[in-house]
Amino acid sequence: MDATADELAGVVDLFGGLTREELERALAEAAYRADGQSVDDDDLEAAIEAALESFALVRYDPTSGSDAAANADGEALFVAGPTAFPSVPEHAEDVPHILDVERRRPDRQPLGEAARDRFVAAADEAIAAGDGARCRTLLDVSYDLETWAPVDLTDERTRLEDALAE
Repeated sequence: MDATADELAGVVDLFGGLTREELERALAEAAYRADGQSVDDDDLEAAIEAALESFALVRYDPTSGSDAAANADGEALFVAGPTAFPSVPEHAEDVPHILDVERRRPDRQPLGEAARDRFVAAADEAIAAGDGARCRTLLDVSYDLETWAPVDLTDERTRLEDALAE
């Protein structure tokens, strides 16, 4: 089973957020239900990295407050990100009934801060590398991210625009 970024977002969105292990189990279950297919670990790793890079997924570490109680083991969660158009892969619609995972409702403030930190790091990398295409992509992502979470990316947008103007 080859999952797209939007399908990964769709699976995690069914639960509000999943740990890496839970995401693997959910995808394995969906693949098995699709005529006994399986999930290739390398392909899954590449798909997750691409989804994180594109902000279709956000890695979030719920270490305090109500989110910590929802994920007592302290593992990072993958959450559907600001650029995702979550779609549930075929045969995955029943996964919430199969896995023993309660629905999570991450707090948007710390979730937004985690996404903002990742965005700033991505902008720093793109600017340092002189990667105009990535800078333009991140400009678009900045608007999605501000709509998705309570963050202000005006300064980062200015830095990206300045880098493109040089």
